[in-house]
Amino acid sequence: MAGELTILVVSRDDALISAARAGLKERADYRLVIAEDGKTAQERLNDIEVHLLLCDLDTVDDAQDNILTRARVSHPGVCRIAVSSQNRDDADSEAVRRSAAYLYLFKPLTPHQIALMVKRSLEMNELSRRHRLLSRELKISVDDQIFEERVDMSVKGGYSQFDKLVYASAKMADLIVEARKAAVTDLPVLIEGDTGTGKELLARAIHFNSTRVDSPIHVQNCGGMLDSTLHSELFGHVRGAYTGATADRLGLFRAADGGTVFLDEISDVSPSFQVSLLRFLQNGEVKPLGSDKLLHANVRIIAASNRPLLEMVEKGEFRRDLYYRLKGFSLSIPALRDRREDIPVLTDFFIEKYAGVVGRRVIGITQSALDRLQAHQYPGNVRELESEIRRAVALAENGGYITERNLSAVFDNLVVAPDVGQQAEMEGGTLKEMVERLEQRVVVGALTRFRWNQSKAADALGLSRVGLANKIKRYGLHDG
Repeated sequence: MAGELTILVVSRDDALISAARAGLKERADYRLVIAEDGKTAQERLNDIEVHLLLCDLDTVDDAQDNILTRARVSHPGVCRIAVSSQNRDDADSEAVRRSAAYLYLFKPLTPHQIALMVKRSLEMNELSRRHRLLSRELKISVDDQIFEERVDMSVKGGYSQFDKLVYASAKMADLIVEARKAAVTDLPVLIEGDTGTGKELLARAIHFNSTRVDSPIHVQNCGGMLDSTLHSELFGHVRGAYTGATADRLGLFRAADGGTVFLDEISDVSPSFQVSLLRFLQNGEVKPLGSDKLLHANVRIIAASNRPLLEMVEKGEFRRDLYYRLKGFSLSIPALRDRREDIPVLTDFFIEKYAGVVGRRVIGITQSALDRLQAHQYPGNVRELESEIRRAVALAENGGYITERNLSAVFDNLVVAPDVGQQAEMEGGTLKEMVERLEQRVVVGALTRFRWNQSKAADALGLSRVGLANKIKRYGLHDG
């Protein structure tokens, strides 16, 4: 297992939470996220990549419909562990059975018990995941037609993730490095990128990798809203502030006190509202609509725009001082058409995601269909690709591949450029020479993909580190 592993604990039991914190604090590769109820836990599952769900059944009222039973369907890859008080054994056994929990334990638990339980459970879950993937590979290896189209048609992993962001390209890898740096600070973050590139996903990933992870993140789309409505949503209002204001409203800034507020389409706010937002960024001042009281909130702002804010500043359409306040960290998400190497891994990720949702077994995608996906310009970016794969999974033959006929009509007339490099490598010479040229190409591709991280490249190729080093030496490969 590589990278950060997220353990979500659903409990209101201070002793259990303290034991979990104490037991897992020594592991730098563990991230502990706390949710006090099932509703909050479901939001966390949807927001971030969770690897283990530890649920205190004392928070569960319905043995048939709760976070554990729902996670079994919505997030089947998450390892599920149930914890209960011993006097509730009979009442909780039904929830444990329905959720297919991996372990069922009784409180109190010591930090050492939790540390060992989490370690072993994650190891077993990873082994189960690899077994599923290998089983899928075995199905492919006995398919007579597989080598006529695409050798690598199944979901193998090998990609990287920053919570819900999936990528393999160097551009995204560089962006995530900066995003991780931004996450550990408390500075405002400005995210720019086309619609559908994943700006909200990146904002949530930054929040859940920050010191504010135990506090809420609230999202507000600022596009097309009247100043009064937006002011009420963010700063709140008092009863009678305007017609229809029948009760006080807290506002997102105060509701997220200690946490994060993500402001999408920040470029659409009016000049007068920009002043209010600037004052909040400077002093944390919150003045509810219709109130004379000046309140304060400690909130981190992450703003996003699909228009270049600096160009708007130069045109006088956006306040320069507000721009530089928002731009504590500036991150720009490249459009999908500018990082086409992400299309295969995103495609595989969405196939696995939606095949599980609709209950279909889709082995992978043919090379010809993938070529068409990679030839498209994607004005809707990742969101458009996800929608296309969701549709294709529903149309694909159960137990088969996504083919060209499963794609939308927009892909029919695309001009797919031939892979001249691969064709040249396969022409001329003996079989041994052609195989060696192809092997060299695959090794170079893996090393380039993982930016010459030989451990990751070896793992993706199914080689030992020594085996990869021998091939690098044999073919005289070098970085750069």
